[in-house]
Amino acid sequence: MGLTRKQTEVLAFIRDFIADRGFAPTLEEIGGALGVSAVTAREHVKALEAQGVIRTERNRARSIEIVTPAGEDRWPEVKVLGRVAAGMPIEALENPERFDFDGLFPENRDVFLLEVKGNSMVDDHIQDGDLVVCESRASARNGEVVVAVVDGDHATVKHFFHEGSMIRLEPANATMKAIIVEASRVQVRGAVIGVIRRF
Repeated sequence: MGLTRKQTEVLAFIRDFIADRGFAPTLEEIGGALGVSAVTAREHVKALEAQGVIRTERNRARSIEIVTPAGEDRWPEVKVLGRVAAGMPIEALENPERFDFDGLFPENRDVFLLEVKGNSMVDDHIQDGDLVVCESRASARNGEVVVAVVDGDHATVKHFFHEGSMIRLEPANATMKAIIVEASRVQVRGAVIGVIRRF
């Protein structure tokens, strides 16, 4: 992958921005961060896309996505030695199986990870600091847990409900209220398909 130094900087900035905020930067944000114009940032983005390390959608803001080449950054298989009780004790038996972490990131689906900040989804066992595994898509069915961007710059994980001309983004926390906004103000970026917790 013959990237120039500047292209490498652009790619690193895009990767860090998405990891930090949950959505892609604009050309203006890329240019501002790296001390170049938006026009120059666009040329770097086009070059990265031509090399296959990112992809974009025409006429859609914040549409840059990082592409992981097939066969790279894959997870190893790990032994599952059995099951352990979190309630009443059960007999401890070693019953080896194999758990393939690639199952969390199926090759035929475009997936990404986001770190959760806050406790709005704790009743669905999604806690502050968890990593959610998301399938990248722009639509969702009522009731699905999605990553949604409101007003172009506020990303959140909530249950999605389309109600007439409005969208209701419902938390899984009885102490918090739903976000209800006009459908035109919401962009779905993905649906949550898994959760990874670190201790």
